[in-house]
Amino acid sequence: MAVFKPENVEDFYEIGDVLGSGHFGQVRQVREQTTGTCWAGKFLKIRKMAGSRLGVDRSSVEHEVEILQALHHPNIVILKDVFESRAEVVLILELVSGGELFDFIAEKENLLESEAIEFMKQILEGLGFMHSKKIAHFDLKPENIMLSNKVSPDPNIKLIDFGLAHRFQQSKEYRSTSGTPQYIAPEVINNEPLGMAADMWSIGVITYILLSGLSPFQSDTDEGTLKNIIAMKYEFFSQYFSTTSSIAKDFIQKLLIKNPNDRMTAEECLLHPWIKPITRKQVANRNRSSINMKNFKKFNAKRKWKMSYNIVLMCNRLIQLKLLCKGSSDPDPRQRQCESDTEDTESKPASLLRRRLSSSS
Repeated sequence: MAVFKPENVEDFYEIGDVLGSGHFGQVRQVREQTTGTCWAGKFLKIRKMAGSRLGVDRSSVEHEVEILQALHHPNIVILKDVFESRAEVVLILELVSGGELFDFIAEKENLLESEAIEFMKQILEGLGFMHSKKIAHFDLKPENIMLSNKVSPDPNIKLIDFGLAHRFQQSKEYRSTSGTPQYIAPEVINNEPLGMAADMWSIGVITYILLSGLSPFQSDTDEGTLKNIIAMKYEFFSQYFSTTSSIAKDFIQKLLIKNPNDRMTAEECLLHPWIKPITRKQVANRNRSSINMKNFKKFNAKRKWKMSYNIVLMCNRLIQLKLLCKGSSDPDPRQRQCESDTEDTESKPASLLRRRLSSSS
C-alpha cells in the first residue's frame, strides 16, 4: 500500500524554483532542511469530485507511488517522500539534472558501439530489476531515459515516469492499449494479454534508433506506424547501418520478434555477446563499429522539434478554451466541456493510441 504523509511538506523542505509545469501541477526544486540535499518536488492538484475533470485522480497517483516505493535501484529514479493535503499531493523525487540520454549523445561528435553498450547495460540492469519484482514499465522511450547529471565521467542512467507501469499478480491477465505508437509491441496493439516482454520490444526499438538514427516502424501517421508493427515491416538499411556490427543487429533481431515468448529477457540481453562479448573477435568488432551519428543527430533534432510543436499547440488550445469558458453565458455545461477538452491536451500518448485504434477498426 502506498504511504502518504499527512504533514505539511514545507515543514521538511524549502520550496525553490519551478523546474517545469503542466495543467495539473508543477515540479519545483526543493531542499531538505535536515541535510541540505536538493530534490525535485512534484506538486499535483488532486481531483476534488468524482465528476470533475480538473486535477489528477488520486488513485492514479497512488498507483505510481506504490510502484516507485517498491523499486530501489541505482538506475531507477528514487521516490523519497509523499505528502498529502486536502488539495494536492507532493512527490519528493530524486533530482535528475542531466537531461535525456539521447540529447547527451547528440552533443557528441562520434560514439563507438562499445560506448553505447555501457548505456544499454544500465538501462537493462534497471529494467531487469523491475521485472524481477514483476513490474513492467510499458512506456519505455527516449524521453523516459535520463541522466542523473552531465558532469560525471561515467553518467548514471535513470529510468523515469512510471504512470503506465503495472505490477503483475499471479494468474491475473493484464491488457492495455496504452503507450507511444512507435515504441509499443504488437501484443499491445492487438489488445492481447501483456507481460514483461512488451518492455523488451521497446528496448529493441530504442537500440535500433540509437545505432542508426532511424525508427524501425515509424510512418507518416500513427495508423501507418501501427500497421508496420503488426506486419513486422522493418529492415536494416545499408545506408543507415553501414557502421553497425552484425552482432548488434543480432541483438535487435532477438528483441523485435512478434511472439513475446521468443524475445530475450533483460537478463538474457545482458548475457548477449553484443553486451558481454565472449571472443576477442567480438570485442574487436564492437570497438571498430560506431553509431550513425550524423543521422542520429537529425533524428533527435526532429524529435525535439515535434515535442516543442506539441507543447505550443497545447498552450494555444488551452488559451482558446479558457476564453471560451469565460465568454459562456451558461457556465456549468461549458465549464464541463472545457474541463474535458483541457484534460485531453494533457493526456499521455496512450489516449491518442486508443483513439487511433478505435478509429481504424
